[in-house]
Amino acid sequence: MSLREALRAAPLVEDVPGVHLLAIGHAWDVVRVSADAGFLALARLRTAEERLGPVLYDRPGERLYFAVPTGSRGAWDGLPARLLCKGSWLVAPNPYRCDEWFGGWCELPDDERLTAPEALRRALEQPQIDSAQPVIVAREERQNGNLRTCSS
Repeated sequence: MSLREALRAAPLVEDVPGVHLLAIGHAWDVVRVSADAGFLALARLRTAEERLGPVLYDRPGERLYFAVPTGSRGAWDGLPARLLCKGSWLVAPNPYRCDEWFGGWCELPDDERLTAPEALRRALEQPQIDSAQPVIVAREERQNGNLRTCSS
């Protein structure tokens, strides 16, 4: 069953229109990461043209949730990520609802596609900021009143 289908069948959260309580760990698990790391990973996965499964943005909690196949428990060791599996629940909006307050679905395929744990791990392991050293292409120096251009 796709996550989209599971959302249709999931019970609504009382007093919050369009928000469902979704059981995790039956057909997929969910990896929770900070929004900063998650959006960078999502951009890297899109750039690499990786197959993406459902990705939920939780604006109030400042987190992203990536749906992955069940059984990837050890894949997240050493990363700032938490695997939510059987026995966990996710509060998720209706697929057709996007709310500035809540957030919404960044990805929600119509099929049963899930994000590959290996691809997500690689995207999360990349440094947050590339450690490129600045290169000075040219600088101007004054020597004895004369202007001289130097390259480094």
